[in-house]
Amino acid sequence: MAESAEAWERQPGESTAAWEAFACYRDLGLSRSIGKVAERLSKSRTLIERWSTAHRWVLRAEAWDREQDRLWRAEQRQAAREVARRHARLASAAQSKIVVQLQQLDPSRLSPSDVIRWLEVTIRIERQAYGMDLAEAAARTTGTETADVSGLTDEERRARMEQLRRELEARIGTLGGDQT
Repeated sequence: MAESAEAWERQPGESTAAWEAFACYRDLGLSRSIGKVAERLSKSRTLIERWSTAHRWVLRAEAWDREQDRLWRAEQRQAAREVARRHARLASAAQSKIVVQLQQLDPSRLSPSDVIRWLEVTIRIERQAYGMDLAEAAARTTGTETADVSGLTDEERRARMEQLRRELEARIGTLGGDQT
């Protein structure tokens, strides 16, 4: 047996029977108890208590729980990274297809809100996938600060939408090489 065994592994001087009892205790999780181990293994409670004390079961089980939690968190972080990468690839692919579509469409056939919505959704997904703060990212992209428009009148909102439409058309023209 290795000299530097982890706390939850069989320890030097621990008999096979004591080790198996500890493994049973360890694997009971949050519901673990000496009584349950004694019952499951058909051993006396006194013997199980003696092994538990001699081989520091409580501390070893806590170390096991911490290790399992660490492994779980690592798996969750990896899964989150994979999801973010996949979403970023999907958003990028969608953006590319939308740009191609926009370059082929007659702009007069698109409503400004359709164009804005297409771009907003794909950009938001991509930024979220990279963990970017959306307000900060929008300010960097546009060179302007984002503003809450909930307090604007309908007329002010229409004017803001028209301004955004013009900015968007200018960007689309730049992307398409302005082939007019």
